[in-house]
Amino acid sequence: QVQLVESGGGLVQAGESLRLSCAASGSGFGIIAMGWYRQAPGKQRELVATITNGGSTNYADSVKGRFTISRDSTKMTVYLQMNSLKPEDAAVYYCNADIRRYAGGNWYTDNYWGQGTQVTVSS
Repeated sequence: QVQLVESGGGLVQAGESLRLSCAASGSGFGIIAMGWYRQAPGKQRELVATITNGGSTNYADSVKGRFTISRDSTKMTVYLQMNSLKPEDAAVYYCNADIRRYAGGNWYTDNYWGQGTQVTVSS
């Protein structure tokens, strides 16, 4: 079983920064990609940023130039540095991981979500 534990959310003022962390734990798997999604009240969950095991990144247009996703593969941890935060960035931020595991002679892929961490931005 894979567990994703997020941390770093909180309340900030517009223009300030926050850094989110997400650590994956468990055994017998490898990470394909990790990412961050967010969901504001009354809205659908949306992609914020992703990073592959090879280091390729992808960002939502709304956060390009302000957010940076990075990873520490040795710690199976992904980070989201959020700068110049805006009130519209307020949401619950969820960590997501695509993993693969080898069992019974076959490779299997799976997807996991963290429990979410609240980011609140006051204007």
